[in-house]
Amino acid sequence: MYSEKVMDHFQNPRNVGEIENASGVGTVGNAKCGDIMRIFLDIDDNGVVQDAKFKTFGCGAAVATSSMATEMVKGKTIQEALQVTNKAVMEALDGLPPVKVHCSLLAEEAIHAALWDYAEKHHIVIEGLQKPKNDISEGEEEEEY
Repeated sequence: MYSEKVMDHFQNPRNVGEIENASGVGTVGNAKCGDIMRIFLDIDDNGVVQDAKFKTFGCGAAVATSSMATEMVKGKTIQEALQVTNKAVMEALDGLPPVKVHCSLLAEEAIHAALWDYAEKHHIVIEGLQKPKNDISEGEEEEEY
């Protein structure tokens, strides 16, 4: 059901925790499944993500996507971090079962929410960044499984 990479990131998650005085913090959830994901970013003066950490309350797939997403944004510029999509996270994990795709959406939205927080704190506009939703189930069509 789950790939070896998903299991590895679930059983041995990378970057768990908080960053004190983080440059940006993004918290998103999905009311339908109860998952909550918070991503912390430490962004230097050159706009490069020096560190990323997460705290996630949710299923194994939510933990795995948080872990992979934080790995993927480290060392990237703000614009590069913005390009980390849910599809990229899923591909890096060698896929997710269809009923767990929303976990990768949480990871993408949490990154965007943290970047939004950073932009607001620094009074800047990040091109291509839209105000994130707090609940990714907002506006979703009813999914049938």
